[in-house]
Amino acid sequence: MSPSPSSPASPQATTTPQVYAYTAWHSLAWLVFANAIGVLLAAMLLFPSLNHLLDTWTYGRWMPVHLNLQLYGWVSLPLLAFLFKVYAVDRQPAARWARPILWIWATALVVGSITWLTGHSSGKLFLDWTGYSRVLFPLAVFAVWLLLTYAFVKSPQTAHAGKIIGLALLLTVPILLYISASPTLYPPINPATGGPTGASQLESTLVVIAILLLLPFGLTRRKPSPSRALTLSWVIFVAESLLCLGLGRADVSNHRPTQYISLASLLLWIPLIPAYFAAFEWHPNTRRWRLAFLLWWAILVPTGWALFLPSVLDHFKFTDGLVGHSLLAMAGFVTALLIFVMVELLGDGGWIFNGTWSFYTWNLSVLAYVILMFIAGWREGSQPSFTMIPGPERNLLYALRLLVGFLMFIASADWLIDASRLLREPAYAQIPNTQILSIPSSTL
Repeated sequence: MSPSPSSPASPQATTTPQVYAYTAWHSLAWLVFANAIGVLLAAMLLFPSLNHLLDTWTYGRWMPVHLNLQLYGWVSLPLLAFLFKVYAVDRQPAARWARPILWIWATALVVGSITWLTGHSSGKLFLDWTGYSRVLFPLAVFAVWLLLTYAFVKSPQTAHAGKIIGLALLLTVPILLYISASPTLYPPINPATGGPTGASQLESTLVVIAILLLLPFGLTRRKPSPSRALTLSWVIFVAESLLCLGLGRADVSNHRPTQYISLASLLLWIPLIPAYFAAFEWHPNTRRWRLAFLLWWAILVPTGWALFLPSVLDHFKFTDGLVGHSLLAMAGFVTALLIFVMVELLGDGGWIFNGTWSFYTWNLSVLAYVILMFIAGWREGSQPSFTMIPGPERNLLYALRLLVGFLMFIASADWLIDASRLLREPAYAQIPNTQILSIPSSTL
């Protein structure tokens, strides 16, 4: 007698935690590599002679490698793990294809890095793909889409309309990536600063909020008790999306009240996001990083709005102050959120991220980095030559920046070492292909 598809003994119902362990290892490997480049960049700013020693591989060549590996290596792969969970890639027979797909992704990043180091770029921040890499990376994204589709077809729950819509939307991603990397295509700009408009910042932040609202449904289940925060959050999200559409995509200055007042609507999410996540059940291992990403969120949103105000942005634009705020967003909020996601997916294996030393070293170093860059940015806004002409105060700030950057590198390396140890544990050592063919005798 064969087991039904929903039976616990069914191959379709057997999850393989190795998928998440492999993805965590790959994402951390890129984080460590990108952080090492960040340390190199900080050293180049403090000791400019290093640029001569590296010949053509100067600061300008390494910077896009650092930024893109952080985004497409560290940031993207935990989100792929989330999609693996949603579309049951953690089950056989799809699970055996997860590792090859991760290496295809890695190959695309390596080719892209070589392209940037040799001086080829589209010139667009985070869309530097050009030449072969502009084709190869969208193909890697398409390979992920094929795996998700294969896992979905093999899953017993093939009639889920939401997942079908999700696949349709995900299919547009490689196409949009290829188009967006064109050097002839540019978004609206703020004519007062040359940066983004309030409408574009609201739009991009709403994308992040949409991810935050969807994440719990793919990771866990709701608590039995009802929560008004869920309904309220979705109502406000729809209202702000309509506001964003009403603002349009024209070149508009941040000196217009409609721009900074509309952006202030994001302040509502400071209490909403914690209340929203409190309505779901989470693995005990996630507590530390759940609190961390919510705290970073509570700092990120108000400072992001304050830095957009006319008098403040005029002082901080294109200074180290905005570098600090970018790190607050990526190394603070986004990193804590991604680790929270990975810990929830790994369950008991999430111990790799919960070392007390690495947790506090990372978060306190990020906080110190942000404060240092805010100080440097404020000085630079008052005196533009502050960062260009070395001086005792500037050198001290940059030396401390190098130190905290190195501490962040050490903390991430500690996570990678633990992730490697996790892969050597019997339960994570390899994906058992026998699950595809064999059926436990107890089910016969």
